[in-house]
Amino acid sequence: METLENVQSISYLAENIIGSEIVKLAGEVNALIAKGEKIYNLTVGDFNPKIFPIPKELKEYIISAIEDDQTNYPPADGIADLRVAVSNLLKRRFDLNYLPDEILIASGARPVIYSIFKALVDPNDEVIYPVPSWNNNHYTFLHNAQHKLITVKPENKFMLTAADIEPHIKTARMIALCSPQNPTGTVFTEASLKSICELILNENKRRQLMGEKALYLMYDQIYAELTFGDIKHYNPVSLFQDMRPYTVFVDGISKSLSATGIRVGWAMGPKRIIDKMKAILSHVGAWAPKAEQVATAKFLGQNTAYDSFLIQQKKNIYTRLEALYIGFHQMKTEGLPVDVITPEGAIYLTVKIDLKGKTTITGQTLENTKDVTAYLLNTAKVAMVPFYAFGADVESAWYRISVGTCRIEEVHAILDGINQSIIALK
Repeated sequence: METLENVQSISYLAENIIGSEIVKLAGEVNALIAKGEKIYNLTVGDFNPKIFPIPKELKEYIISAIEDDQTNYPPADGIADLRVAVSNLLKRRFDLNYLPDEILIASGARPVIYSIFKALVDPNDEVIYPVPSWNNNHYTFLHNAQHKLITVKPENKFMLTAADIEPHIKTARMIALCSPQNPTGTVFTEASLKSICELILNENKRRQLMGEKALYLMYDQIYAELTFGDIKHYNPVSLFQDMRPYTVFVDGISKSLSATGIRVGWAMGPKRIIDKMKAILSHVGAWAPKAEQVATAKFLGQNTAYDSFLIQQKKNIYTRLEALYIGFHQMKTEGLPVDVITPEGAIYLTVKIDLKGKTTITGQTLENTKDVTAYLLNTAKVAMVPFYAFGADVESAWYRISVGTCRIEEVHAILDGINQSIIALK
């Protein structure tokens, strides 16, 4: 039995923090794999390096940088060459003009997001974010802020609209958006993002007149390079230069270059905010390793190699997403309780598998989404992340499928396993 002293020995935050539901699920799946079971693990938004390796040039540059003893502390905001390389990349690929001193390098997107919250959000400030979305609920809790979560709808491709935001905007301190979106793999249209930006600009005009704190937008575009077909990525500052004082970006190489373990991300935004984020992270020590920074700076300057890798990267990802989409759409056409959203970006497919109330051949009734998830894992040997892991209602029948560890030759077996598992139910 835990004593009062033990209970009081940890903080309120530590007592109430919830670990990543996705990592927990992935751990359970990996435990089954370790026992020798064949599991199609479509959970974590990561890449299998044997299927999706980083660019060979980047690997060579990392090895070269280590051999050159580039292993000491880097500057707190990132090495100068990398900030210059990122500045050039942003201009070339996204029509964004940010000087090197308006860019902060960190060890991936997570420290960037943490420092944005820390720099802009005070306790009890309100943060608007959609559900489902990745980790906004946890970062809001970590900063003792108020959650203004908005449940987004499949008819809007699970993307926030200006109409969704407007009723909550007058008291909010920050809006957290991501496009392409994690977990849905869908993208803001130009018109929808413009409407949101206009709402933010008008609200900030009102606040200036009233002497109130500004409203900021955290715009996560870590998947920006991964859009498919005619789908285009849009960002607030390219659409409206007036958004520049109110927008802080999240970006990096984790997804575009399959470099999740390389840990090189960055933020760009107003210099005063970037400087404060730099100061915050200097106490956390969340800088990217120096050798990886040196290598990334060199690779980002190789335009032909960078562009060629992205072409193949997008092809490999979309081939898997498209094959899965076609398979789930066929199940829907055949009358099975399945739905699917057309993939537009990132490495994710959004599917609905509504089996609640069905009975298995052993007589078990699938009473909730957890039962359905476990049933598909045990029978189809397919692991997916339910939307409740992203803050959605626990009874939501929607799932995220991640293809970063999926071999194209496995797609048929994945679809057939799910199909047969559904058909077997009463």
